[in-house]
Amino acid sequence: MGIAARELSLYVIRPTLLYLGQDNPDAEALLLGIAASQSNLGSALHDRRGHGLYCIREPRHAALWDEYLVHDPDLASLVRGLASQHAFLCSPHLELTVNLRYATAIAWLLIEQQKIAIPAADDLLGMARIWRQAFEPHGRLRDFAHAWRTCVSPLNQVA
Repeated sequence: MGIAARELSLYVIRPTLLYLGQDNPDAEALLLGIAASQSNLGSALHDRRGHGLYCIREPRHAALWDEYLVHDPDLASLVRGLASQHAFLCSPHLELTVNLRYATAIAWLLIEQQKIAIPAADDLLGMARIWRQAFEPHGRLRDFAHAWRTCVSPLNQVA
């Protein structure tokens, strides 16, 4: 069983985006949908596709640091501030599995670095396209939609 969508959004995704200077409910919904698609909201935090909620592969993680964050030391410092002080130095990719806020920041930056326009939170197909472009190039849009309807949609309807 994964993390409840509402709690993941409220306690992890939203505060992380705010920490990064992104007050954007559409980005929040997109990351929630990606977590649902990639790991069933944390039901599987490590598999052949990558690490953590967002199943980020080690080469993509390293490339983000080496090719994107290297050009923005202030942002790099901000993101590094989310990582564990000592564990990050020994095993940086493990942070993607054990540190939800760090993983969320990295997932957001994988999207941001591509300079992709973020679709509205109610544009399921638009979010699915971003997921496929940024995380699963061979993914099927219907898989994203199914994960959204299964993991996210029912929890958003609870008042």
